[in-house]
Amino acid sequence: MKRLVILGGGYGGLRIIERILSPELPDDVFVTLVDRMPFHGLKTEYYALAAGTEPEMSVRVAFPNDPRLTIKYGEVSGVDLDERLVHFAGGDSLSYDWLVLALGCEDRYHDIPGAQEFTNSIQTMSATRNTYAAINNLNPYQTVTIVGGGLSGVELASELRESRPDLNIRIVDRGESILSPFPKKLQEYASQWFVEHDVQLVSMANVNRVEPGVLYNHDEPVESDVIVWTAGIQANRIVRALPIETDNIGRAKLNAYHQLPSHPNVYVVGDCASLPLAPSAQTAELQGDQIAMILKKDFRGDEYPASLPAIKHKGFLGSLGKKEGFGVMGKMSLVGQMPRVMKSGVLWMYKKHLG
Repeated sequence: MKRLVILGGGYGGLRIIERILSPELPDDVFVTLVDRMPFHGLKTEYYALAAGTEPEMSVRVAFPNDPRLTIKYGEVSGVDLDERLVHFAGGDSLSYDWLVLALGCEDRYHDIPGAQEFTNSIQTMSATRNTYAAINNLNPYQTVTIVGGGLSGVELASELRESRPDLNIRIVDRGESILSPFPKKLQEYASQWFVEHDVQLVSMANVNRVEPGVLYNHDEPVESDVIVWTAGIQANRIVRALPIETDNIGRAKLNAYHQLPSHPNVYVVGDCASLPLAPSAQTAELQGDQIAMILKKDFRGDEYPASLPAIKHKGFLGSLGKKEGFGVMGKMSLVGQMPRVMKSGVLWMYKKHLG
């Protein structure tokens, strides 16, 4: 018997499982998925759960039901690469022949005092539940500050504006504009949307500490009733703790086949993998396709291809509330209703396919 263990039932982990559970899976290979939750959480939609515009059931998808798949629920406390063991918080362990690290990311607080202790998050389902409660328990005219004007911060702020028009909302970002990694057309469109919907944009910020109910921008206090942190990510703590080479945000550096160079029986997918592409659900799924293909060769003892094709995005889509959005398809920038409709369609197809 040989065991493939996949840590994390997110976008990358599920894509690998979907590809592995095929008719050619050898009878002596057993697949185990490890996750802390009893379902796949649609992390790209957590902003809507936090804003109160979608119920939790709409961002849940059941894990695959297949007799060749065992699901173990638990909190991973560490991985022993040499002994090929996964350790759990409860004290037990699980051995493996092949391991996939698909544990996702965590908020990165940039060593800013008080940021982790006094802000809310939408990185995990449990954190998002707490953020939803904090925001939606606010009274009219109270203030929500979102630190970080990237995709997560923009989608949360716009969804919250539609959900709670009675609140004061601001986005605090260190760049000259929100959505700074994206094309100028998208930056300008989103910025104008926020101006028209009375969301305050604070650019060129330098948040240097956070205290209860207040953040300090260039040492100047900015009071807020709820502060939500969307200002950067880092690899999961389990990967950051491994004795391996990592990049500046703790993601594992890999060989050409998405393996740890020192332990080629260990694959890393998604936000824990150091790749030239920005972390995203799409990146994790495309990488997962390649990892599944290599694993099938491992199962059969086949030779690897000389190289793997470069991972290429099809584009990306973001939302500004329920009616407008933005995106890039190829070299074309899209704004308005069409990209929002397209994003809803992609989400519907994803949920239907997994379901």
